[in-house]
Amino acid sequence: MVSLAFINPIDKGIEMGEINLSVSGMTCGSCVKHVTNALQRLDGVQDVAVDLAAGKVKVTRATDKSDDLIATLIEDGYPAELDAGGTPKAKQGGGCGRGCSCS
Repeated sequence: MVSLAFINPIDKGIEMGEINLSVSGMTCGSCVKHVTNALQRLDGVQDVAVDLAAGKVKVTRATDKSDDLIATLIEDGYPAELDAGGTPKAKQGGGCGRGCSCS
């Protein structure tokens, strides 16, 4: 018999890491929801926190891998890069990413 139960990385003592991203193109609550849902579907993602005003996203996951996070956001119309801890970038015009319902 094979068990397909979800293994919570925290329960197994796996250290979680935080990845900070700068994300452009988010202009509303619908954008936040889309970005959050897109990232939560990726392997190992435990938590996603979006700061719309600053254009920042903090992802907690069981790995420090970030290329899939960035690729997913770019694919969905939200240019993203690793946040080097600098000052927030100004929001870029041109409307929301493709996942937003306000454009």
